[in-house]
Amino acid sequence: MHLVSLTHRARRAAESEPEPAPPPPPPPSHHSSHNFLNMKNKFFNELGHLPMPMWAIGAIVVVVLALVGCFAFCVYKKCLGGKKKAKKVRERKGGRLRRKKEGEGEQAEEEKKEGEGEEQEREYFGKLEYTLDYNFTENQLIVGILQAQDLPAMDIGGTSDPYVKVYMLPDKKKKFETKVQRKNLCPVFNETFTFKIPFNDLAGQTLVLQVFDFDRFGKHDVIGEIKIPMNSIDLGQPIHEYKDLVGGEKEEQEKLGDICISLRYVPTSGKLTVCIMEAKNLKKMDVGGLSDPFVKVVLQHNGKRLKKKKTTVKQNTLNPYFNESFSFEIPFAQIQKIQVLITVYDYDKLGSNDAIGKCWIGFGASGVGLRHWSDMLANPRRPVAQWHTLLPEEEVDAALKAPIR
Repeated sequence: MHLVSLTHRARRAAESEPEPAPPPPPPPSHHSSHNFLNMKNKFFNELGHLPMPMWAIGAIVVVVLALVGCFAFCVYKKCLGGKKKAKKVRERKGGRLRRKKEGEGEQAEEEKKEGEGEEQEREYFGKLEYTLDYNFTENQLIVGILQAQDLPAMDIGGTSDPYVKVYMLPDKKKKFETKVQRKNLCPVFNETFTFKIPFNDLAGQTLVLQVFDFDRFGKHDVIGEIKIPMNSIDLGQPIHEYKDLVGGEKEEQEKLGDICISLRYVPTSGKLTVCIMEAKNLKKMDVGGLSDPFVKVVLQHNGKRLKKKKTTVKQNTLNPYFNESFSFEIPFAQIQKIQVLITVYDYDKLGSNDAIGKCWIGFGASGVGLRHWSDMLANPRRPVAQWHTLLPEEEVDAALKAPIR
């Protein structure tokens, strides 16, 4: 019993004693180095036991080192080279923008220069040589149109059909025109025109020299013009000048009125009957706002005047009714070359009669004039009536002077 109790007391004493503390862990450095050495030894031991030749092992090591180097290089480029690349991109973009702006600036400058060159080109209309001389004894201004140079091409074929119109502003009462020079950009005219104007009245007037391109089937285009204020020149001695033409727009066509004409031709007898029926909306020529119109009929063959007739004068009206007929003997062999010129005048008791407007029918005519003549020939012995629009006398005269194509 005594032995059992002693054993029991000894067990209780052992349980009551504190357990011994575990030994402190080794320092980390020592432990890691120990592990590294163990792994190294283990690796080389395993390496020694591998069934591989040494050159293969060396190749594997080289590949591993190369992969590690590539990985390190990529990390370096990603982290450190990004900023440099972004900077270079910004510089490159900035350089492109600068070059683009400079290029745009140079292009704009070139376009501007080209535009100025084109504008200068458009502003050149050729030159005109002319003379001016005043006859103090006869109170006459003599205008000579000599020639033009370097006119622009107005037709599709690269040429023009120029002629010159000469008149005075502001009244435009008397107008002259040169002959049309066909297909010529350097035409020679050598024509003179005379204005009977007292010297004291010249100061308030302007001489206009307009160069036109003739068009048989449409409106004549203005090539260029020269305006000469008479108070700016000295007429004490003859003037001979060679000036650049400037651009000019053709003035709006002034409405001169319309005239109704009836034509009848009998081939067997060779009789042509021209009936002047009436006119309407004639231009006002008198101070009172009216006119004293009459009509002159001229018959031409190949440009040669054969006969002329005229109607009675109708006083103070812009819508005269005539109904007067004139007969002409024209052989059938000549009828194809006949031209009928119709001119409406304003009668003036004290001075010369002023032309209101003109039209022509027959050979070489165009538009209504040609169609009316064709209808007459297609309907022999029957009168064919047609309204014609009056045109400026000088415009019709220029068309008559032009060669028939």
